[in-house]
Amino acid sequence: MKLILKLLAGIITGILIGLSGVEPLIRALVTFTEVFGQWINFVIPLIILFFIASGIASMGRGSSKLVGATVGIAYTSTVLAGIGAFFIAVFIMPFVTSNQTAPEEGVAPESYFTFELTPFMEILPALILAFIFGIGIAALKSDGLKKVFDEGKNIIEMIIYKAVIPILPFYIAGIFVDMAAEGTVLETLQVFGIVLAVAIGSHWVWLTIQYTVAGILNGKNPFTMIKTMLPAYFTALGTMSSAATIPVTLRQTKRNNIREEIADFSIPLGATIHLSGSVITIISCAVAVMTVLDGYTVPGFFTMLPVILALGVIMVAAPGVPGGAIFAALGVLTSMLGFSEAAMGMMIALYFAQDSFGTGANVTGDGAIAAIIDKLSQSRA
Repeated sequence: MKLILKLLAGIITGILIGLSGVEPLIRALVTFTEVFGQWINFVIPLIILFFIASGIASMGRGSSKLVGATVGIAYTSTVLAGIGAFFIAVFIMPFVTSNQTAPEEGVAPESYFTFELTPFMEILPALILAFIFGIGIAALKSDGLKKVFDEGKNIIEMIIYKAVIPILPFYIAGIFVDMAAEGTVLETLQVFGIVLAVAIGSHWVWLTIQYTVAGILNGKNPFTMIKTMLPAYFTALGTMSSAATIPVTLRQTKRNNIREEIADFSIPLGATIHLSGSVITIISCAVAVMTVLDGYTVPGFFTMLPVILALGVIMVAAPGVPGGAIFAALGVLTSMLGFSEAAMGMMIALYFAQDSFGTGANVTGDGAIAAIIDKLSQSRA
């Protein structure tokens, strides 16, 4: 919650500075935003490499059939959630922007200097390497190499905590300084609230679908199951971390009469790989950003489908830190949708504004997946 308030302060400060017309201060913030954007681009491949490799390597432990079934269902849930969010956003966004006229843009403020920090590798090679090492470590049970990637994950997680998240309010301020100076900020802000409401509403639609399927398979009332999981949902609203909410999610899942041995492995695994709520938010916000910003056209379904499929995989790289999913997803958004620094800044601001609700949808959905896995394992017994 403190981070959300800081980001909100950054947005307000950026708008006021941008409207003030104080050129040295405006250019200074724009310069900072450009430099910090390069830093984020540099860190993204490291997030993908270490978090995905470490996550896949960890999946190799336990019952391979149940782990495989859990991974498959979680991935399917995430992808279908993204597809549903895309259609909802594409349907609603034209109504949101239909009555708006294009703003008269001013001259974009220039930074004092340009700075280029080239990542050590592109997104796709980082993703492929992560799969090679992750699968290889799991297959060969290479504990030594797994420890290297686990330690690398810890280092990158520390960087996110210490050198990315604390600086985000200033980065967001710079993004909004730019938009305020160009004269586009008010039209952009009008869309923000509606987009967040659409994303949160889509979360609950998908949770209802998940628990309807789980309830039918187990002969239980889906709404009773959801009610039992509400403590996990509200805990996630406060922690903004699926990992930190695991103890509560685990307890509430068992109270839905899911067998202990199934809950004990499926809930921690789901906290790592099942981020349907996060993908719903990312897709909803991406469509909104492409609708609002000049130079973008919302792609058709078959163009967007590979993006959704890639996000389903990339979510494995989402660390157990607030906003981890959006940092992991930025690589896909920049490489496949061509998002600029301004688009990235808007995505970060939008995502963090609802991060707690997305996390709540993630962990609550984990309980439905555990129920489905419980039923499938009994059928095969």
